[in-house]
Order: sequence, then C-alpha cells, then structure tokens
Amino acid sequence: RPTPMNTLLVRLSSMGDLIHTLPAISDLARHRPNVQLDWLCEAAFADIARLHPFIHRVHEMRWRHWRKHLFQAATRQQIRSLQRTLKAAQYERVLDSQGLIKSALFAQFAAAPVHGPDKHSAREPLAALFYQHRYPVAKDQPAVERNRQLFAQAFGYTPQGTPDFGIVIPAEAAGSLKNLPARYHVALHATSRDSKLWAMENWLALLTRLHAGDSLPVLLPWGNEAERARAQAIAAQLPFAQVCPPLTLLQAAHLLAHAQAVIGVDTGLLHLANATNRPTVGIYTDSNPAKTGVQESPWAVNLGGIGQPPSVSDVFNAVQRCLQNKEAA
Repeated sequence: RPTPMNTLLVRLSSMGDLIHTLPAISDLARHRPNVQLDWLCEAAFADIARLHPFIHRVHEMRWRHWRKHLFQAATRQQIRSLQRTLKAAQYERVLDSQGLIKSALFAQFAAAPVHGPDKHSAREPLAALFYQHRYPVAKDQPAVERNRQLFAQAFGYTPQGTPDFGIVIPAEAAGSLKNLPARYHVALHATSRDSKLWAMENWLALLTRLHAGDSLPVLLPWGNEAERARAQAIAAQLPFAQVCPPLTLLQAAHLLAHAQAVIGVDTGLLHLANATNRPTVGIYTDSNPAKTGVQESPWAVNLGGIGQPPSVSDVFNAVQRCLQNKEAA
C-alpha cells in the first residue's frame, strides 16, 4: 500500500460552500485513495466536514469570532496555536478551494505548497498570488462542478459520473429527535438575508395544499429567535405544522435525511437536504440557482431566481414530481 499523501483542504465557510465541496472529496476518494485528507474550516461548520468518511481529521478555526477580537491576547494565542498545529502535521500539499485572500492566508500556516484556482477563477483574484500551483476553473458553472474540476486538476484525474456527496450521518445524531413522526415534510422557511425569503402567505398556501394531499405533518427548523418567531407564526395558523426544538447540525442532518420531502429557500440546510438525497425543492428569490442552487436530479430541483420568486403552484407541482420520481427510482 502506498504511503498516504498527507493533504490539507482549506474550505472555511459557509455551510453551503462546504456541502458543495463534498462530491469533489468523493471523487478524490475514488481516484486517489492514498490521499490522507484533513480539513480546515470554521468551527460552526466542522460537523459538515465530519459527515464525509474520507476526511481524516478536522481542524477548527474561528475567524468570525477572531476578526472582532484581533487585538486580544487570547485571540492571538489561538491563532498561533492553530499555526503550530498545522505546521506540525507536516502536510505535503494544501488545496485552497475557497479562493479568498482569507483562505489563502490561512493555507500558508501549513508551510507546504498550496494549490488553488488561478486569478481568473478565484473569487478574489489576489488570492492566487499565494498559490504555488494554480488551475483554471470556469466561473459560469455550478459550485459543485467547480470544486470537482479544481480537485481533479490538483490531483491529476478526470471526474466522472453524477456528483456523489458521500455523507454518512452518525447514529447518535438522532439525539433528542427520537419522537419524530414516522413520515413528515420539512419546510426551510428561514435564510440569512430577508431578500431571500418567500412570502409568508405563500408558505401557508403551499403547506395547506401539501397537507390536504397526504395528511403529513410539516416540521419547521429554526436557527435564531427571528427564525423561531417565523416558525411559530406558521404553526399558529397551521395545526399540522410543528416547530422543531433547537437542533445541532448533526441532528438537522438526521431530520432532513428522513423527510419525505424538503422545501426551502436559499440556505445551508437546503444544500444539506440535497446531500442526503431526499426529494428537495429550492425556492430562489434573490440569488442565482445556476451557481448556488441544489445539485439537480430527477428528485431535486431549483425554482425562481433574482427578483423572480416562484408561485405556490410551481412549488407544489415540483414537490409532487420530485416525490413521484424518487418513489419510482
């Protein structure tokens, strides 16, 4: 057996970005099984990295916290500790798949040759100055494909077949979710930006139609107080809708992986549902699904676009098609 190629992946955030990287890791596992791949990412999303069995070790960083406290001794100590840890791991190569100046700078901590997108392909062209090996990756394609192509060039193979997210959800992720209904839908009504929301009356009409057809409950996850208030407002008008308890990322993955269908706006949990291979309908109102949408399949589709929210009927019909196609698969 060849000696493992000790490699560090730098993909710091956000949740959707990490999930869009998973199919490239599945490709790597298939084509270069001798690579030992560690991952550096934001601590808040470390559980996403741990969902892929090919990942050997996850290094956590806390830039979102550190940048607000850069001049505190504790912050500098934590950054130096991370630098020592990455250098001590003796990586042979680093792959920065984020293409930001921030990620490129953290990639330097490993003191190994860094691979990344070239200046025409990186999200921030100046980041390419920090890479010893640069690769062209066309920007006008979905994030999943961009990652697959970058990995393939960096490790010397050709990606083949449909994307495979490859995640394995640990059994203990069920946690406090032991009392889940046997069958249910999930509505992801919340997102990071108000302009990405779908109107409340649309949600009420859609979920009413869904329930009229199959009598299934609808579960409503939330991540902060504003999102919980929105979930409670929906549940107050729809007796079959249930507000979820607070969920860890792993519990959310378990919840999504056992849903009949997941309908959601542009949010990280929508991509997580897509990665669990459940019937998934993405609702886009202020972002371009061609670049950041779910990976489409017979049971996963994107609807809408910038300034073009889909209608209730469009979403309802898409859910029915996805359910039928998954059932027939």
